[in-house]
Amino acid sequence: MLKNPRIQLGVTLWALAMIGVVALSLTVLPQLLAKAPPQVPLNVAIAGSMLQSAVLLAFAVWLGVTVSGQVGLRAPLVEASLAGSGAINALKRQVLPATAVGIAVGILLIYLVGAAPAQLESVGTQIQIPLAPKLLYGGITEEVIMRWGLMSLLVWLPWRFLQKRSGAPRSRYFLIGALVAAVLFGVGHLPAAVAMGVELNAPVLTYIVIGNTIPGLLFGLLYWRLGLEAAFLAHALAHAISTFAV
Repeated sequence: MLKNPRIQLGVTLWALAMIGVVALSLTVLPQLLAKAPPQVPLNVAIAGSMLQSAVLLAFAVWLGVTVSGQVGLRAPLVEASLAGSGAINALKRQVLPATAVGIAVGILLIYLVGAAPAQLESVGTQIQIPLAPKLLYGGITEEVIMRWGLMSLLVWLPWRFLQKRSGAPRSRYFLIGALVAAVLFGVGHLPAAVAMGVELNAPVLTYIVIGNTIPGLLFGLLYWRLGLEAAFLAHALAHAISTFAV
């Protein structure tokens, strides 16, 4: 069964993304639960959260495996590695553009830290997010969910129902899919802010949504043009730069 390339790809991406889930669950989740202790033992709460994330990831990976190839979206480095050839060439094509975007987004994140609303500045002193979950959860897990799963679906839907699967998807479908996924990526950070005790007023909403939409759009464009791993690299590098610079 695992000899099927698409199944191998899905299992590999799910396993990579779960490393980020574990890293986040063991470092950040206990801090959040300490602010509002759960009604069950801490270990049970963490295990339940990890299970929920595992199911969500499985769904996102399944979506990507099902529709990405139909619209020309790929994870070329992982695919080449599983095939046993071509991985170096795939990596060479991705490294420079992904590095450039990662540096640009890292600089943006540094600026955003200085421009954060006062409410968010106080949260930063209460919740400590180590580098590992930033690199692994942000760099891999979020990209598997938002780009591989969601963006792939957002490109596939108009290609399937408007273009009637005729030819390659139009460029605007990729651009719109990347933008919508990026906006939802920004909105998706709001529940975490609430869990940290942040009041969602207009400045905070604007800061969180726009501050995550811009990087998300750039990561989506990388996914479109170069493949999923380019988004991995850029996202992780941006977090590394912003962490060490602040």
